[in-house]
Amino acid sequence: MHLNLKPRKRLSSKKSSSRLGASISLVLFMIGLPILSVVGMEFLERGNLPETMQWITANQPLFMLNVGLTFCLLAFVYALVGSLAISGSITTLLLGLMAIISYMKVKMIGEPFFPWDILLNKESMDIASLVTGKAALIRICAVAAAILIVLAFRWVIPRVTIPVIARIGLGLFSLYAMYAFGIKTPLAGKVLDHAGVNEIVWDQQQNYANNGLTLAFTLNVKNSIVQKPESYSESAMASAAANIQTVQQDSGVRKAKATLADGKQPNVIFVMSEAFWDPTLLENVTFSQDPLPTIHRLQKESSSGYLLSPQYGGGTSNVEFEVLTGNSMSFLPGGSIPYQQYISKPIPSLASYFADQGYKSMGIHSYEGWFWDRNNVYKELGFESFKSSEHFDNPETKGYFISDAEVSRNVISEVDKTENPMFIYTVTMQNHGPYDDPRYGENNFKATGDLSAQAKSILETYTQGAHDADQSLEMMIDHFKDSDEPTMIVFYGDHLPMLGMDYQVYKEAGFISTSDANKWSLEEIKKMHSIPVVTWSNFDMPKQDIPLLSDSFLGAHVLDMLHMEKPANFALNAELSQQVPGLLSNLIVDQDGQLHATTPESAASLIDDYRNVQYDLMFGKQYLADHLDHDYLTKGTQADYNAEFGGISAASSEAQGSEDAKPASTQ
Repeated sequence: MHLNLKPRKRLSSKKSSSRLGASISLVLFMIGLPILSVVGMEFLERGNLPETMQWITANQPLFMLNVGLTFCLLAFVYALVGSLAISGSITTLLLGLMAIISYMKVKMIGEPFFPWDILLNKESMDIASLVTGKAALIRICAVAAAILIVLAFRWVIPRVTIPVIARIGLGLFSLYAMYAFGIKTPLAGKVLDHAGVNEIVWDQQQNYANNGLTLAFTLNVKNSIVQKPESYSESAMASAAANIQTVQQDSGVRKAKATLADGKQPNVIFVMSEAFWDPTLLENVTFSQDPLPTIHRLQKESSSGYLLSPQYGGGTSNVEFEVLTGNSMSFLPGGSIPYQQYISKPIPSLASYFADQGYKSMGIHSYEGWFWDRNNVYKELGFESFKSSEHFDNPETKGYFISDAEVSRNVISEVDKTENPMFIYTVTMQNHGPYDDPRYGENNFKATGDLSAQAKSILETYTQGAHDADQSLEMMIDHFKDSDEPTMIVFYGDHLPMLGMDYQVYKEAGFISTSDANKWSLEEIKKMHSIPVVTWSNFDMPKQDIPLLSDSFLGAHVLDMLHMEKPANFALNAELSQQVPGLLSNLIVDQDGQLHATTPESAASLIDDYRNVQYDLMFGKQYLADHLDHDYLTKGTQADYNAEFGGISAASSEAQGSEDAKPASTQ
């Protein structure tokens, strides 16, 4: 009997030792991997190890919060998978992808990776196609190697089994912790305050740099839902309505329609040219010939100036949003995309307003209709029809996309065959980046200056495309100047082009002092967001100079030029633009041209009205419509939207778009 008892004791001792070793391995793995992951993510995103270590040592509480959130993700995946090594490799993959995407987005357009970027679907190919450089490939290989190393621990560390109940509890705790920080519950708020977290929603690049990638990404989850302004209420909207009515009455313009001397209503054509900008503004660079003769002529002869764009290098739909609705990106979370996040119901816009005036409102875009969800959004904005590239008949292409000249031909065709006056919002695509490939063949515009060979090639390719945009405008002018239909054209770009990584061309040409956008002066921020705008008409229109005007105020300005009555929100825009013509989240330009980083006290009350009206129309209870312009503010979609193009649904259009889409390398 004693012989049987001795082996059992030794076996029990071995089991206890094995369990202890497995438990220690589990704890070390669950603690060590999050620490190494945060260090690795920050290194991948920042691209500089000394800078990464400096951030860690100077911000230890923030570093530990990032580690804690990473631990929660690992624990949640482990609760689902049950294998330590596999859950670790999955977590490493997710975090690595997040860091790589954020790094590339910052390099290309100055914005990090946001929670709502996950909703981009096909649009993400627009960025993924550019991830071909050496820096990106090194990061991809580093993440792949890390995944393999973590996976190899499956054959190294002892296998440990946690009861199902304990795993469920661990998973629920981890999920709740991530949720709490994502929506910032009171308890999570106290933890964040104690750690000294300073959330900079108006400057997300600085927000991520200060707080760390994991923490900043998590904090942005709550920003997917726009918070109600503290001053928003029914009484506040009644007060805003009274102010707007006073503005409308004081303007002395109460015409129902824009009519000329002969009683005709003019066609109004907005042309938003992809990445259009004036490269001759680079003072230290000269060109072999003027690439923009039409633009430069119109700047002398017609109303012209500069628009302040909320974007750089991308985010075209956000500029459309500002111009068409009169709303401002300044009041929305940094990096958000209203077309995909917020517009799911009718929103008053220039399209719906012109439709009320007897116009046919049409959108024209030389790319697939699913992109940025335009098929659905244009319906909600009150357009009668939307002509995307699927409906172009055997279009001419130049470079990678449908040419700007082809777009002009389509605009001319639609105006000529339509009996009613037209409001057309046109978005081109030809000169979409990247520009590192001389895709137009021989460039006719040679740049001279202190530029590297790569920067010179990028600039010359872009300039050739900008010239084509200039000539497409000339084509429309040549047609309509002899037309008996009164026509007005408003031509501008959506944002400055991304001329190389880290603002390469701008930096080499001396346009900016540094490639670190966080160190730009207010003047440099202004320069990197200022886009030329020119107008033309075949009827008499007084010349006006536009020193600088936010995209969101352009609609009100055009209505003023046409002597049209401005509806409620555009009337407020016109009033505000007199005090604050330029409004970005990190830059405000006052009526004297002075630059401010924060709101001037003299304009604070009017900006509050602007914010409240925007919230009321997009997310609130539409209190404003109870006081004025009810029909316009509550107008629904047009019942026969896109009937002329077969009423193609967004789903079927998306399917077609995915089938016919350009290769990723060309997008």
